[in-house]
Amino acid sequence: MDWQSESPELWAFLESLHRGDILSGTVAAIERFGVFVALDDGPAHPLFPGVGFIVIPELSWRHIDAPTDVVQVGQRVSCEFLQFDTYNAEARLSLKALEPDPLQAFADRTAVGQELSGTVVKVLPFGTFVDLGDGIAGLVPFREVHGRPAVSPVEDLEVGEKIAVVVTEIDPPTRRVLLARPEGGRHEGVVPTG
Repeated sequence: MDWQSESPELWAFLESLHRGDILSGTVAAIERFGVFVALDDGPAHPLFPGVGFIVIPELSWRHIDAPTDVVQVGQRVSCEFLQFDTYNAEARLSLKALEPDPLQAFADRTAVGQELSGTVVKVLPFGTFVDLGDGIAGLVPFREVHGRPAVSPVEDLEVGEKIAVVVTEIDPPTRRVLLARPEGGRHEGVVPTG
C-alpha cells in the first residue's frame, strides 16, 4: 500500500516524530508478535488497532513468557519512539527504554571476581544458567577438558539449587554475564561470607 498517498495525515504524523520522543497512549490490542498502541496525539491507523507498535523484546528488560506479563488491553502507557516503520506505517515504540536497565545497575555494583549466590534456573549441554536476582541471569559455561568440549557437566547441578558463583565477565552491550564456580570445592548451600 502507498501509505503516503492513501493516508497522508498518518504519514505526516509519523514523519514528524524523532527518535527519543516520549509518546503516550492506550494498549489497543495484544498479539503474540507484539502490542498495538493507540497514540493520544496520533491519527487512527486504517488497518491496525493502533499507530504505535511495541515488539516483544521492547516490552521489558526481563524475560517474559507473554506480552500480558507486562501490559493489558486498555492500559495507559508511555513509550519512547524508536523509528518510523514505513512498510506498515506505524511508530515502533519501546516500553523498556523508559525503565532503568537492571543489567547496567548490576554492572555498576558488581566487580569481576566478586562471589555471589544464585539459583540454578536451567541446565543445558553447554552450561548452567544461574539467577542472580533482580532479573539478572548469568551463564556458568562447561569448560573444555583436555582441549575437547566437556561431554557432561563436571558437577551435577539441579534446577532450584542454590550455588556460589564468581563473576568472570559482565558485558552490557551483548547483555552477557559469565560466571564460574569458586575454586576450592565449595558445594551447594555454602555461601561465602567475604
